[in-house]
Amino acid sequence: MSVTTARTVRPVTPHADGGPAGEVLREIPLPPYVTGEDAQFAVRAVVVHAPRRWSGGMVCRNDASPYPCRLHRWGRRVLALRGLRPAEIDALVERGDPTAPA
Repeated sequence: MSVTTARTVRPVTPHADGGPAGEVLREIPLPPYVTGEDAQFAVRAVVVHAPRRWSGGMVCRNDASPYPCRLHRWGRRVLALRGLRPAEIDALVERGDPTAPA
């Protein structure tokens, strides 16, 4: 006996900000308050998931998803809550040390 499954492929409807519809629902939730451990995880996230130039544009160095990936965005938001400015976060990414203090 053979079973055939039909699949429907639906086009992704762009969201008002240019991203796919429902993208906000896929964001990683922020901690209620940022501890030192959260900040270290965030440093690791922004360093490991740094941008890499590819033929189709910028991708995440770790998983090749479009940059910035979810973990990189989460790490930036956590570090911003910790009080770091965007330039300081960029410096952490540039340094490339996932164990650097936040």
